[in-house]
Amino acid sequence: MAKDQPHLDTSPHVSDEVRKTTCYMCACRCGINVHMKEGKVAYIEGNRDHPVNRGVLCAKGSAGIMQVNAPSRLRAPLKRVGPRGSGEFEEISWDEALEIATGWLKPLRETAPEKLAFFTGRDQSQSFTGLWAQSFGTPNYAAHGGFCSVNMAAAGIYTMGGAFWEFGQPDWDHTKLFLLFGVAEDHDSNPIKMGIGRIKERGARMIGVNPIRSGYNAVADDWFGITPGTDGLLIMALIHELMKAGKVDLDYLAQFTNAACLVDSDPKSDSHGLLLKDSEGQPQVIDRRTGQLAPWNGQGVQPDLSATHRRAGVTHRPVFHAMADRFLDPQWAPEAVADRTGISADRIRALAAELARVAFDEAIALDREWTDFRGITHDQMIGRPVSMHAMRGISAHSNGFQTARALHTLQILLGSVETPGGMRFKPPYPKPHTGHPKPHCKVTPGAALDGPHLGYPQGPEDLCLTQAGGPARIDKAFSWDNPLSAHGMMHMVISNAHAGDPYRIDTLFLYMANMSWNSSMNTRQTMDMLTDTDAHGDYVIPRIIYSDAYSSEMVAYADLVLPDTTYLERHDCISLLDRPISEADAVADAIRWPVVEPDRDVRAFQSVLCDLGARLGLPGFVNADGSRKYADYADYMTNHIRRPGIGPLAGWRMGETGLQHGRGEPNAGQIDSYIREGGYWMEHVPEGAAYYKPFNSAYQDWAVRMGFYDSPQPYVFSLYSEPLRRMQMAAEGKGAHQPPEHLRARLKTHMDPLPFWFEPLGDETAQGYPLHALTQRPMAMYHSWGSQNAWLRQIHGVNPLFVPTKIWQEHGFAEGDWAVVSSPTGSITVPVAHMAALNENTVWTWNAIGKRKGAWALDADAPEATKGYLLNHLIHELLPEKDDGMRWSNSDPVTGQAAWFDLRVKIAKAPAPQEAQPAFAPVASPVPPATETLAWKVGK
Repeated sequence: MAKDQPHLDTSPHVSDEVRKTTCYMCACRCGINVHMKEGKVAYIEGNRDHPVNRGVLCAKGSAGIMQVNAPSRLRAPLKRVGPRGSGEFEEISWDEALEIATGWLKPLRETAPEKLAFFTGRDQSQSFTGLWAQSFGTPNYAAHGGFCSVNMAAAGIYTMGGAFWEFGQPDWDHTKLFLLFGVAEDHDSNPIKMGIGRIKERGARMIGVNPIRSGYNAVADDWFGITPGTDGLLIMALIHELMKAGKVDLDYLAQFTNAACLVDSDPKSDSHGLLLKDSEGQPQVIDRRTGQLAPWNGQGVQPDLSATHRRAGVTHRPVFHAMADRFLDPQWAPEAVADRTGISADRIRALAAELARVAFDEAIALDREWTDFRGITHDQMIGRPVSMHAMRGISAHSNGFQTARALHTLQILLGSVETPGGMRFKPPYPKPHTGHPKPHCKVTPGAALDGPHLGYPQGPEDLCLTQAGGPARIDKAFSWDNPLSAHGMMHMVISNAHAGDPYRIDTLFLYMANMSWNSSMNTRQTMDMLTDTDAHGDYVIPRIIYSDAYSSEMVAYADLVLPDTTYLERHDCISLLDRPISEADAVADAIRWPVVEPDRDVRAFQSVLCDLGARLGLPGFVNADGSRKYADYADYMTNHIRRPGIGPLAGWRMGETGLQHGRGEPNAGQIDSYIREGGYWMEHVPEGAAYYKPFNSAYQDWAVRMGFYDSPQPYVFSLYSEPLRRMQMAAEGKGAHQPPEHLRARLKTHMDPLPFWFEPLGDETAQGYPLHALTQRPMAMYHSWGSQNAWLRQIHGVNPLFVPTKIWQEHGFAEGDWAVVSSPTGSITVPVAHMAALNENTVWTWNAIGKRKGAWALDADAPEATKGYLLNHLIHELLPEKDDGMRWSNSDPVTGQAAWFDLRVKIAKAPAPQEAQPAFAPVASPVPPATETLAWKVGK
C-alpha cells in the first residue's frame, strides 16, 4: 500500500443521539432507531433488538424521514369558507376549532347520539377511539377492517380463535412447506421477507397461490396463477382429495376440534343442525373408553369421530360425518374445478399429494412434555410441518368469509395449527369466539352506549337491530344484511348516510380515512354524495369533521379540519387491547413517542379526543367532579384501566412488591421505561406452553397470569360453526328473531355452518366483462401517504395497467399504448404494460398511486395526477338491482367485507390522451405546493 494512502473513516458518526421508537410507514410496526442531529431527524435505521424486524428495515421505513418533512403536512386547524369540495379554508386557532366541534357534537349527544358517525382509517388505536365513541353513546363507530380484511379475521376467530398476521404466523423455524395465498407485497412485509429467507435457507419449499406473480410470489418455488375469486374452490378441491385419500389427522381432529361433537341430524327437529349439549350447555361427544355420552372437555375423555347417538327418536351424528358428506361431494373434485380455477386437475392433485406427504411422511416431534385441558399428559409435541398464510387477496371477495373458513379447515385437517411446523398463534391469541364481546347498539341520549360496538354475535339475538327489526347502525353492520360484520362496514357509511338509509345523520367524523378518493368504492359518486344538497340548499350530510396529518383528497370535503401530527411527533400505543406486536414465542407491545416536536400548530388526534371527551363530559374522560381525566394521550396510555389490573400497556406496571408485567396498577414512569428499553416490552412464552396453546394447560395458566383473560379458557376448533347455523335456522323460520323475507334465501345459502364455495355475487351480471381486475399495494408503499413521499415517489410515480400475454396479443398492444377499461359502473383510460407472469384472464395495477390535482402538495403536472389512476372509479359499493328492486351492498353477505376484488372489466385499445381519464378539476390546497427540489440541512 502506498505510504501516502489517505485515511478514510469507514464508520463516521451520523448522529449525536439515537431515539428508539416504532415505525408507522406500514402496519408491520417495526422497531426503528431515529438518528438525531441538533434535535432534527437525520437518518432512520432498523432496531436490531426489536422482536418484529430484528434490524431489517424496508424502503418505506427508511423514507419515514421524508414524512416528517413532507410539504403536504397540514399546518393549523381549518374552517371551510368555500363550497364543500373546493378546498377553500381559513386557518383558525385550536380554541375556535374545539369550540366548533363541541358546539356541533354536544347537542347530538344530549338528544340523538346516533346522529354522529365516527369512523377511523388505518390506525392502531382502535381500543381508544372505540372507547371514545362508546362513551359518546353513538352506535356508529368502526375502523378500516371492514374495507380491508374482516373476512380473514372473522373466519379465523369463528373457526379457530385467531387468524393470520396480527393473530398468527407460520412456524418459520420448523415448517417444510409454506403456502402463501393472496398476500400483497406491502403486508407484514419485513416479517414475511425474513421468514421466507429463513425457510429457503433450510431448503423448505414455498408455493404461491396468487393471480399475480410479483413480490413474494416471484421467489416461490412453484406458482399457481389462480383465477380471482376461486381460491375457495381450489381449497375445497384440496380438502376433497385429502379426505378421499384418508390423509387427514384423525387423532388431532378428535382431540382438538369439534369434529367429534354430536349434531342433531333430523331435518324435522326444532334443533336440527345444533350441537347436542348437556344441562350445563357443554357440547357432547361419545367417549371411546365407555361408548357413552360425555362433555367435550371431560377429564380423560377420548372423543370418538364415528359413533352416533340416538335420543328421543333423533339421531345425532358427529360433525365429521357432515364434513365427509360436504367435502367428498364430486362437485369439489379436481376435474370439476379445474376450468374455473385456471389450475389443471393434475396440478391440484399433485399439490394435495405434496401437502399430505410433508404433513405425514415428514412429521416432526419435539421432546416437550405437555398436559392438555382434559388432564392427559403427552410426551411429545407432534408437528405437521405445513404452514399457510393469507390476507386480503382471498378476503376482499363476496365469497371471502367462506373461502377463509375453508383455508382454516384445510390447515386443521392436516393437524398443522398450533403444532410444530404449522401455523402458530401470537399472544394474546388464541381466544375462542365465545370469549370475545358481542356488539352493542343501545342508544340513550346523554349516556354511553351499553357496551362495545364491535364483536362476534353468537346468534340472531346478538344482532344490532331496532325494535322494528331494521338496522340500528348507519353502515347496517350486524344486521340481517351482514350479520357477522365484526369490523363494521366503513365503506357503506357515506352511501347510506346520503340515502338516509336506515336514517339520517348530522355529523360525519373521520380520522385518516381518505373516503373521497382511494378508500372508497365508486369514487366519483362518493365525491358527489359528500357535496350533494337537498331542496333547501343544505348539504345532505350536514357536517363533516376530518383529521389527518396531510393535505389528502378528503381534506377538501371537510367543514372542519383537525390537523394531526406525524408519527414521529406523537405518542401512540401498540397495545394488547388492540393490535400488538407479539410473535408466536413472545408477547410484546410497543409505543411511539415524540422524538421531535411539531413545528406547526398541530396536535395528536388521540390527545384531541381526550380534550373533546372532557369538553363533552363523556364518562371515562372526566373525573367524578367533571374535571378533565387525561391531560393527553400519554396520560391515558399510562393511567387508563380497562379492567382490574389491565391497561393499554402491559410492561412495567406496579405490583405489591414493585414493577411487574402483564397485570398491575398504573406506573407514572411506565412510558419512560418503554423509551429506555427501546420502545417495546416483550416476555417469552414458557417453552412448555409454546405449542397447542388453545389446549395446553400450561399456556392457559400463563395467559391468565399475563392478563389475556381472567380464567383459563381452553376450547376446540369449530370446524362446524354453530353461530352460523343459528342464523341459518332463523332464515328457515325458526326462533323468535326473524329476518326480512327478501333476505331469507340469501341467509339460508351463505350462513352455512360448514365451508363451501359460491361464485362471487357480481359474476351473475358480468356478461360482456370477461376480465378480472385487481389492485395491489406495492412493497414501497402502504398508506396513500406514500405517493407524496419524495423518496418513494421515485420508485412508483405512475401505475400502468398490467395485461397478460393472451390479452396483450389479442388486442395488438405495444409498449407505450393506452387502453379504455370499462365495467358496469364506468370507464377509465390508462397506460398499459405487458406482464407474462399473470393469470390469463386478469389485469391489475398498483393501488393508490393516482392522486387528485391539488392534493398532497404535488405539482399539477405530477405523474401521479396525470398518468396515475384508480381502479376505484370502476367499482360500485352496491350490486346491480335484483328482480325485486333491491340493491345489496357489494360485500360479503356474512361479514360485509368490501368485495372490491370481484371487479369485472373489458378492455380495448385507445388513443393516448393527454392524461389518464377520468381527470378531475384541481382542488384548492390549504398548503402551498412543494418546491421543485426538497433540501434541508441537518446539523453540521
